Amino acid sequence: MKNIFNQLHAEEIINRIDNLNSSSKPQWGKMDVAKMLAHCSSFQDIAMGNAFPSRGWLGILIGKFAKPIFYNDKPLARNMSTIPTILILDEKEFETEKEKLKQKILTFQHNGPQKCTNHPHPFFGKLTSEQWGKGIYKHLDHHLKQFGV
Repeated sequence: MKNIFNQLHAEEIINRIDNLNSSSKPQWGKMDVAKMLAHCSSFQDIAMGNAFPSRGWLGILIGKFAKPIFYNDKPLARNMSTIPTILILDEKEFETEKEKLKQKILTFQHNGPQKCTNHPHPFFGKLTSEQWGKGIYKHLDHHLKQFGV
């Protein structure tokens, strides 16, 4: 399983982000490309310890049992529900969101596992830094595939 803490894997993701453009269309889902980038950036904030969404009751009940979905090598399902706090509803500017996400990925990768959040994931609960690294890669890969890159 690829891990965003691995420099080559982070570079691969950055290169794929660079292959997006403002007219990139989703193969599934409702977000446009700028909203998708903002969504991924908001998710990155959680992993970096810059945002602390609370755990919902469903996550508390079944999150630990579903946790491997986040970091195993099976692709994420299309049209999965998302964490309400990172659901992007307002319009976003593509270039701004693209650069913001790239910077966050580079910072996260550079800071390494030791600076990963200890705060629980809002659905899956407590994760190790390795699980976060794999999950961040998997989440980004999922959304980049959504837009054909």
